[in-house]
Amino acid sequence: MPEDKSSKTLVMKFGGTSVGSSAALAHVTQIVRKARAEWPRLVVVTSAMSGATNLLLESASQAAAGNVASLPGAEQTLRERHFAAIDGLIQDGVLCTRTKAEIDVLIGSFVDLCRAMAVLGEASPRALDAVASLGERMSVRVLAAVVESAEVRAKAIEATEFLVTNDHFQNAHPDFKATTEKTRSRLDPLLQEGIMPITTGFIGATAEGIVTTLGRGGSDYSAAIIGAVLPADEVWIWTDVDGVMTTDPRIAPSARTLPEITYSEIAELAYYGAKVLHPKTIRPVIEAGIGLRICNTFNPSHPGTRLIANSDRASRPRTGSQVVRAVTAIRQQRLVTVEGRGMVGVPGVAARAFAAVAATGTSVPLITQASSEQSICFAVPSETAESVVHQLKDVFSSEIEDNDIDRVWMTGDVSIITVVGAGMIHTPGVAGRVFSQLGRNNVNVLAIAQGSSEVSISMVVVASDTENAVKSLHELIVE
Repeated sequence: MPEDKSSKTLVMKFGGTSVGSSAALAHVTQIVRKARAEWPRLVVVTSAMSGATNLLLESASQAAAGNVASLPGAEQTLRERHFAAIDGLIQDGVLCTRTKAEIDVLIGSFVDLCRAMAVLGEASPRALDAVASLGERMSVRVLAAVVESAEVRAKAIEATEFLVTNDHFQNAHPDFKATTEKTRSRLDPLLQEGIMPITTGFIGATAEGIVTTLGRGGSDYSAAIIGAVLPADEVWIWTDVDGVMTTDPRIAPSARTLPEITYSEIAELAYYGAKVLHPKTIRPVIEAGIGLRICNTFNPSHPGTRLIANSDRASRPRTGSQVVRAVTAIRQQRLVTVEGRGMVGVPGVAARAFAAVAATGTSVPLITQASSEQSICFAVPSETAESVVHQLKDVFSSEIEDNDIDRVWMTGDVSIITVVGAGMIHTPGVAGRVFSQLGRNNVNVLAIAQGSSEVSISMVVVASDTENAVKSLHELIVE
């Protein structure tokens, strides 16, 4: 942590559980006050209250199907949760009344949007973004009022005012050039005046001002973007765990928090199922050279996990237990295989296969192919597996008819188990230890993939072997 923070900038992001109740918001207020004393230039990014975005989107989905019977209940739930936080933490009557009025306006917008969807009988991606954004838009007003009532100079600002994106609704991509200009012009004057901007995560707007979202879990990404373009010196992600753990403690009670982790390691973990950090968060902070730290709102004295550069510690030979840093699992996947002797030496089969998968809007987390080119095997989420297989059969219908492709098929539910460690690239025998450990514990591996970076090894196992595989591989860390 820098010694002289008088001109340093810190961005702190608080997740949904961190702002989900009066008690949680009281924790956040104390954290903000302490950070403000050490970092005069402080920006806070907030998620929606836990559960709010799910409620908003479920209500929109039901409305689009013509069901508005649950809408009054959703409206009441949103009002009660936000008003309870306001009543519990804001003593100033004027501030309390003003904040409630602002929340009521947003809830009114939610009801109007849902009723419009019910009339139209559909919910467009643009309309869904408008609904989903309301959770953050309510949360930012509550948090700013709570912090203001604690005598910290703060101002609520919606990120729609400065985070510019394309119009790919529900998963928008930021325009970094336009965002840099707008963010600096909007936030720097406030920071210079000693006012703390409190802004929304997850959302942005097109150049025309239409609300967009960055994808579910995108508040981490928002904090990274804001930190990169200001630029900030550090970004701290406040959540409900003590940092990045060696594995899920619900599976392996011996799991512990990693005090530090490299960017390449966290990128692999974020991609392969670890829920601590949104995968897109990594790139902006790496490119901007910003420090990133993951902390626990409910245990603020814990140092958490600090991300570090891919330093020379990854290049030194280590024992297997030092090399394997974490184990993670993605559940509810299926393996899809395209196989046939007629595929050998035929150009473009893989390209056509993955174009077919892309046409279903499905992401592929793992791919493996036999060197003989007789089969291509890849993992997809279970809920999209049937549509993927159907699309592949349609694309390769003539090859299937001619027996050049024998079959397109999928397994039952499987899990992808990933072992991560930046030092694996320089340490002989790691893969051998991994597979020997699984063999000793009677875990059968269905497929294997290892990236050229060699920071991780991923294995596919049947769903029933998930916990046994994770526990077994975690023993390599705690040896």
